[in-house]
Amino acid sequence: MAIDLAKIAKAKGIKYFLISFTDLFGVMRSKLVPAPAIGGMAKDGAGFAGFASWLDMTPANSDMFAVPDPTSLIQLPWKPEVAWLAANLWMDGKEVEQAPRNTLQRVCDSAMKKGYRLKTGVEPEYFLISEDGEELSDLRDTQEKPCYDQSALMRRYDVISEICDSMLKLGWGTYQNDHEDANGQFEMNWDYNDALVTADQHAFFKYMVKALAEKHGLRATFMPKPFAHLTGSGCHAHISVWDKTGKKNLFNDPKGELGVSKLGYQFMGGLMHNAVGMTAITNPTVNSYKRISGSATTSGATWAPTTVTYGGNNRTNMIRIPDAGRFEFRLADGAANPYLFQAALLAAGLDGIANKRDPGKRVDLNMFEEGHKVKGAKHLPLNLLDALRELEKNSSLREVMGHEVIDAFLKLKHQEWLKFTASLTPWERENVIDC
Repeated sequence: MAIDLAKIAKAKGIKYFLISFTDLFGVMRSKLVPAPAIGGMAKDGAGFAGFASWLDMTPANSDMFAVPDPTSLIQLPWKPEVAWLAANLWMDGKEVEQAPRNTLQRVCDSAMKKGYRLKTGVEPEYFLISEDGEELSDLRDTQEKPCYDQSALMRRYDVISEICDSMLKLGWGTYQNDHEDANGQFEMNWDYNDALVTADQHAFFKYMVKALAEKHGLRATFMPKPFAHLTGSGCHAHISVWDKTGKKNLFNDPKGELGVSKLGYQFMGGLMHNAVGMTAITNPTVNSYKRISGSATTSGATWAPTTVTYGGNNRTNMIRIPDAGRFEFRLADGAANPYLFQAALLAAGLDGIANKRDPGKRVDLNMFEEGHKVKGAKHLPLNLLDALRELEKNSSLREVMGHEVIDAFLKLKHQEWLKFTASLTPWERENVIDC
C-alpha cells in the first residue's frame, strides 16, 4: 500500500518536508518543501543541479530529481512541524548510479537475490567543541583518561539528554550514552537494523547532533582527528547477515569458533581481503590518516587499527568478535559516508562469500604493542593518496558497487588531494622556512 505523505502531514501536523540526499563527500543536501506541495514532489522528486553538490557532473547535465522514500520519514523531535525524507536520485528517467543511497540500495538488492540481508549497528563518535572550532567546549574536561568520566558527561547532560530523548521518540532503541576516550568526545548507541535503515539513521543522526549542539550554543564535529593529542573519532560497525526474512542470523553458529559460522568467517575474509582498498571509503579524508596512522594519544592508545587483523574480544584488531553471531569492524571513522560505508561493507563481504575467502588465524596479541610479531599482516594506507590508489586497483568493490560510483568518488577525491597538497601548513613554515 502506497504511503500518502500529504495525509501523514495533516495527521501529524507537518508543515514542511526536508527532501534530502547525501552526496559523495557525505554532505547532506536538501530542499524545504511546504506540505501542500509534497504530493507532486513525492511523485516526481525535488529538482537539483548535480554539479552544485559533490557529484561528478557538469553544469551541462540535466536536472537531477530527488525522489523521497516515504518509509524513511523522520519527524524532527525538536521541530515537529518539519519532517526529513531520504531520497534516491534520478536523471533523464534513470537512477543516478553514482548517488550513495542508490548505490547502497542496489548492493542490498543484489544481496537479497542471493538470500542475504545485511544488518548493522553503527557507533559514531563526535566531539562537542567551541563555536569557532578552536577548542573543547568544556575546559574542565582535562583528565588523562577521560573515558566514561561521569562528571564530564553530566556537564553536557542538557545536550546529550536532548539528543537521546529525540532518538527515543523516533523509536530507534537507544540504550546508552557515554563520554568517550578523548576529552570532549561522546558516543551514543542505538539498536541495529537493516543496512539501509541504519544508513538513513546514521545520516540523520549526524545532522541531529549538530543541530541540537548549535541549539545549546555548542558545535559538534565528527572530524576523525580534530585534536592531535587526543583519540580520534571512529565509527565502528557491528555486522551480521540474516536470511531474506530477517529472522535467522546466518552468522550465528554455536559450534563455530567464537560462535561465528563458516559464512560469517567468509564474509570477514572478504572484509580483510578488501580492507586496504576499502580504506578510501571508510576513511575518506586527508585528516582520517591522522587517526589510523597516529602516535599514542594522551589516554595511552589510539584505539584505531593500523594492520588488517581480526581477533576475539580484543579492541586492538581491525575486526573484533565480541559475541556469537556478529563482529565489529573498527576501521571506519566519523567522516565515513553513511551510505557508501554500508555499501562497501556489504560488497566486500559478498566477495568473501562468493570466493570463500579465509580470514586466517585470529590474533590474540596486543596489536598496539606487539603487532610486529604478526607475520604477513597487511598494513593499512598511511595517507589518502595511497588509499585512493588501492581503491583504484580493487576490482571486487568496483564490480559490486558499480563502476560509475567508484570512478566518480576517485575523481573527486583525487581533486581534493591535489587541493590539499597545494596548501601550506604551519608545520612547513615552522620547520622548513630556514632551510
